Amino acid sequence: MLDVLAENNFGDTRSGGLAGPMGLLIIVLLGIATVFLIRNMTARIRRLPAEFPDPDAPKPADRDDPAPPSE
Repeated sequence: MLDVLAENNFGDTRSGGLAGPMGLLIIVLLGIATVFLIRNMTARIRRLPAEFPDPDAPKPADRDDPAPPSE
């Protein structure tokens, strides 16, 4: 019974032995990219203003009395 459970049904595991190290490399690279992404987004969120202006509010005029165009 234990011989059936211990039998290798996955073929020769020695010939393509790069799957484990390549998978580890990909996981490590994804982890590093995630850390940089989180740091970047945190910095961008800290630069945002506490409140945004109301888009429906009337905009103040630049000048009360605009200068006439010169000829």
